Amino acid sequence: MSLIDLSLCELRDKLAARELSAAEATAACLARIEKTEPEVSALLSVQAEAALAEAKALDAAGPDPDRPLWGVPVTVKDVLTTRGLATTCGSKMLKNFVPPFDATVVARLKAAGAIILGKNNMDEFAMGSSTENSAYFPSKNPWDLARVPGGSSGGSGASVAARQCFASLGTDTGGSIRLPAAFCGTVGIKPSYGRVSRYGLVAFGSSLDQCGPLARSVPDAAAVLKVIAGHDPRDSTSVNQPVPDYEAATRCCDLQGLRLGLPEEYWGEGVDGEVLASCRAAVDAAVAEGATVVPVKLPHTPYAIATYYIIAMAEASSNLARFDGVRYGYRAPEAANLLDMYKKSRTAGFGDEVQRRIIIGTYVLSSGYYDAYYRKAAQVRRLIRDDFDRAFEHCDVIVGPTCPTVAFPLGQMTADPLKMYLMDIFTISLNLAGLCGLSLPVGLGEVSKMPVGLQVFGPSFGEERILAFAGALEKVLPGLPRPAAV
Repeated sequence: MSLIDLSLCELRDKLAARELSAAEATAACLARIEKTEPEVSALLSVQAEAALAEAKALDAAGPDPDRPLWGVPVTVKDVLTTRGLATTCGSKMLKNFVPPFDATVVARLKAAGAIILGKNNMDEFAMGSSTENSAYFPSKNPWDLARVPGGSSGGSGASVAARQCFASLGTDTGGSIRLPAAFCGTVGIKPSYGRVSRYGLVAFGSSLDQCGPLARSVPDAAAVLKVIAGHDPRDSTSVNQPVPDYEAATRCCDLQGLRLGLPEEYWGEGVDGEVLASCRAAVDAAVAEGATVVPVKLPHTPYAIATYYIIAMAEASSNLARFDGVRYGYRAPEAANLLDMYKKSRTAGFGDEVQRRIIIGTYVLSSGYYDAYYRKAAQVRRLIRDDFDRAFEHCDVIVGPTCPTVAFPLGQMTADPLKMYLMDIFTISLNLAGLCGLSLPVGLGEVSKMPVGLQVFGPSFGEERILAFAGALEKVLPGLPRPAAV
């Protein structure tokens, strides 16, 4: 097995035993980036010299048992601030923005000994489901370069799948970790709201955004989550709760007696046959190991799309008001006056999808429409959370397809934003409810030969539970080969 095909946990153990050096691991990833990046386009920036220098410094100091990701090369979505390294959010608005500080999750990665290789491509300001909304270029799916990797963390998913790194950080506002994980055949975790600090995460939807890992296996993702989770006094939405040993949870649980909730709203019409077949096979594998299936209902699911996009766009219009060309970011030249500068800067700095969401968000918050739209959406959001609370009275985890389809071809939906929004139908409820979830690769579609993801829902701060289930299920599934296209 080549170095780049090791799991993160395997690499970590070899680094700790000095069977490999941090410099060797970093050089292997950089070589892989050089080989695959012209086709995959997963990264907006690579800091090769700085990464190698950091690796050599780690090797000189020697392995540190108190640094659980010592020497492990990773990448980071470009919506997370990185000191001294450009953070563009996939937008022309922040093309030249170099933050003076690290996001808390980035700082925790560094403190754990991880080596940051570069910043991942993404849909502009995390607004999209395909990474085609990046202001710079679309990323490609390593399984089929003619298909999308998902979004908005598509660069992160593609980077992990292409073996450019051993894990990556993404963000999830309505499925933006889980969708790329499903499309690219990786594991992606969306933590409970408040479990991971949002400090340094450039906000899209403040009541929805969460940062989480994408990795090649459940234990790998659990190891990264353990590092980045925990209370942060700099983030008022961070909850002060103990962080369990997530990696241990993936090793010490079987499926005997586990109750799987199958919501009828996720297993019916509108889901491709090959997606249903792979997900049902995974459920059957769990049942063969002793799990039981419990039918549950999430009756407000049909309202989730409308509810999510009202709330998310309203919060986006507020959060992105700061990008006005005055303090930082793009400033249009030759403006006649202040108002003209605002208009020209925002028109040139933001792409079409971002402008669309700002306009809709401003509309639903405007006088005369706030009660009809935003207030009503907030009320339905509560009902969606209540649906999950009732369902979890009867089951331990809820499972269903992550997405109705496998990864779709590039350009197929760019002209139809409403159709693109529907890709999130199975993921957005989790963000509205503030719960935790993950996407686990469960096979390849019989016709498309593309990865299929099974989504696992857990209650608030139930990450240990979903990781235990996913870790046990992963052991009995055949697993996926290296992506064929790279």
